[in-house]
Amino acid sequence: MPGISGPSDYSQEPPRHPCLQINAKEPFNAEPPRSALVSSYVTPVELFYKRNHGPIPVVDDIERYCVDISGLIETPKKVYMRDVRMLPKYNVTATLQCAGNRRTAMSKTKKVRGVGWDVSAIGNAVWGGAKLADVLELIGIPKLTSSTQSGGKHVEFVSIDKCKEENGGPYKASIPLSQATNPEADVLLAYEMNGEPLNRDHGYPLRVIVPGVIGARSVKWLDSIYIIAKECQGFFMQKDYKMFPPSVDWGNIDWNTRKPQMDFPVQSVICSLEDVQSIKPGKVTISGYAVAGGGRGIERVDVSIDGGKTWMEATRFQKTGVPYVADHISSDKWAWVLFEVTVDIPHSTEIVAKAVDSAANVQPEKVHDIWNLRGILNTSWHRVHVRVGHSNM
Repeated sequence: MPGISGPSDYSQEPPRHPCLQINAKEPFNAEPPRSALVSSYVTPVELFYKRNHGPIPVVDDIERYCVDISGLIETPKKVYMRDVRMLPKYNVTATLQCAGNRRTAMSKTKKVRGVGWDVSAIGNAVWGGAKLADVLELIGIPKLTSSTQSGGKHVEFVSIDKCKEENGGPYKASIPLSQATNPEADVLLAYEMNGEPLNRDHGYPLRVIVPGVIGARSVKWLDSIYIIAKECQGFFMQKDYKMFPPSVDWGNIDWNTRKPQMDFPVQSVICSLEDVQSIKPGKVTISGYAVAGGGRGIERVDVSIDGGKTWMEATRFQKTGVPYVADHISSDKWAWVLFEVTVDIPHSTEIVAKAVDSAANVQPEKVHDIWNLRGILNTSWHRVHVRVGHSNM
C-alpha cells in the first residue's frame, strides 16, 4: 500500500505508558490498571488497552495513503484521506472491548488459550470520522442497502498489519452490508480518537469503528474494503472469536458449527477494588463499569456485599451533570456507564456486581456455565474479596 507499510519486526514500535500491564510483548498486548478505568468516563488514549496481532504499521507518506474499495460493485475506487475528510464528520462515543476481556478469571476454572487479559481490555473513547454509509455512497451503494446488484452482502475490512494466524497475511474481518449502510449503526472510518488524530497503536491513519460489537471487528490501519457475497473467510472470523459450549474442547471442535461473534453481552466489573484487597472497616465506595452490546443501555447495576445473598442498586452515570437514562436520546447508546455505591463493610466478605441491560439480559452467575475453550465473553458476575483488619476470610 502506498504511503504505509507493515514492518516485519518489532524495531519500530511506538512508546507506551509505563503503567500498562503487559500481557504479551511481541505482538504488544497490554491493559491499564483497573482503577484507571473509573477515573474518567472517556478513557485517555495512553490508558486505552492495546490489542495487536503483529508489528505496528508505519506511515511514511500520508498524502499517498489510500483505501482501495472494490469487489461486487460497479465502480471500484481509491479513497484518499482528503476524500474521507470532505465527508460530514461525526463524533461517536463508543466502548471497545476485546472479546477476551476477563479471560484470566475464566482460565482459573479450566485452562483456555489466548492472551491473559484481566478486566481492563476495554475502554471508552470519542471516535471522530466519516460514516461508512457515506463512504459507500461514493461508490454507488445507497444507504440502507442489504445487497448490491452484483450480489454483495458483506463488507470486508483488510488491514495493513500482518499476522502469523493469517500465515503472514493481513488481519481482516467483515460486517453485513445492511449494517455498514445504516447511518443509525454509526459505523465509522475514524481518523480521530478523543479529539486528536489516531496514534499508531490505535490505527493511524484510518481505522474502522463498529460500535456495540466485539473489538475484533473494528479493523485498524485500513488497507482495503471489499464488497463480498459471503462473510469474511479470514482466520479471526472463521477460526477464532466464536462462542462454543463448555462441552467442546480442542479434540472435538468444529469451527463451522458456530457463527462469528458480533455483539458483546452485558458486562460489569468492579474497578475500585482488586480481586483480593485489605481495607479498614467502615465506609467503602464501590465503583466500576457496565456495558452492553448492540446499542442496548444499562437498566440496572446490582451490588452485593454478602456474596450475592442480598443486593442493592448502584447509581449509574455517563456525562457529568446529565442524568443517565437507558436508551434515552440524551445517553450515549454505544458507551459504557460507570456505577457507584457507598456501603459499610464491617468485616471480611465477598463483593459482587452484576448488570442488567435494557432488554433485561443479565450476567450469568457462574463462569463455569459459560466456560469456552478460547476464553471469550466472560461476563459472569464479577467478584472481589475484601479483608477487613486482621480477620480471616
